Amino acid sequence: MWTYEHSVETTAQPAAIWRLWADVAHWGDWNAEIEAVEIHGPFAEGTEIVMTPPGIRLTLAEVVENDRFVDEARVDGMVIRTMHRIGDGRVTYRMEISGPAGAQVGPQITADWPQTMAALVKLAENG
Repeated sequence: MWTYEHSVETTAQPAAIWRLWADVAHWGDWNAEIEAVEIHGPFAEGTEIVMTPPGIRLTLAEVVENDRFVDEARVDGMVIRTMHRIGDGRVTYRMEISGPAGAQVGPQITADWPQTMAALVKLAENG
């Protein structure tokens, strides 16, 4: 299994980060990699999210308001699981990939996390 975790410090309240996460239609405001994103239902367990690029379909596997959400994607024999967590003045993302190409795909997927997370935190801190 391939894993990667990155954290950034923030002065933003968890609710401010949560509002940005739950507003899926505007993820592109703080994630420059996203051209388009669609959510098919409420921001709740079992709901599907489609992001372009790369056309990945995510399912919200766990959602705990103002604390964390976990999404999962199944692609080419891999399970890509990403946890997004708020707490103790930090935002943390953790990715776990099981499957044959995790070590090749993982670094490509997570390469922009420092910039994306910094943009998320800045937006939340500035209200």
